[in-house]
Amino acid sequence: MAREAMDVVAMLTLAGSFALLVTVHVALAYGLSWRKPWWRGPVALVVPPLAPWWGLEEGMRVRAALWLLAVCVYAVARILGALGAS
Repeated sequence: MAREAMDVVAMLTLAGSFALLVTVHVALAYGLSWRKPWWRGPVALVVPPLAPWWGLEEGMRVRAALWLLAVCVYAVARILGALGAS
């Protein structure tokens, strides 16, 4: 029973962190689109690591920090999920 509960927690963590990552990524790209130079928004949308980098440069510290937090939580959840599956 405990193994199934851990699997549910891992799955919810994985799904939640990915949802947060996508949401914050789109918010960063949208915010960058309204600042100069405007082309940073579309580029950041398709080149993900540029979004928090340029976001920090433009003063979007909370969005960039949430992006980095979501990536870290997602990566740890993926690693733990892979270790648990074997």
